[in-house]
Amino acid sequence: MMTDMSQCSTIILGCGNVLMGDDGFGPAVIEHLLENHQLPAGVMAIDIGTSIRNLLFDFLLLPQKPKRMIIVDAVSDSGRPPGTIFELPLREIPSTKVNDFSVHQFPSLNLLQELNDAGGIDVRMVVVQTQCIPDEVRAGLSAVVKAAVPKACAWLIEEMERSS
Repeated sequence: MMTDMSQCSTIILGCGNVLMGDDGFGPAVIEHLLENHQLPAGVMAIDIGTSIRNLLFDFLLLPQKPKRMIIVDAVSDSGRPPGTIFELPLREIPSTKVNDFSVHQFPSLNLLQELNDAGGIDVRMVVVQTQCIPDEVRAGLSAVVKAAVPKACAWLIEEMERSS
């Protein structure tokens, strides 16, 4: 799979745990995107689930990297209304999310920033404000976050059209 990804100009990664309520937003967006839209040539969308840390480290080692990486995820502490989709600058990743992307769990080792700054990949994050991340396993998005899935796909398609 890494060979295929290294040939793409843009990688879209849907992050999250589908067993933990609204945290499954990223995978739901990838599923909807692949089922309802035609991706442009050179664009790959992948449901990465909760394994993004290992994949980001692999991207650092690739000799040929994609030009852009868009990460679709969920946040629970943005202060925005649930279901709001917004672009989250890498430097503003909440402390509760930093560990998702850091190999050694230290914010100073944030792999996203490393890929963006030293790796030459334009890394962007598109996130939704969650309504509920349960304390125990409960699959399924809340109604407001589920309604945001097609909106996130529209944002991604618009972004692909703008950049082509």
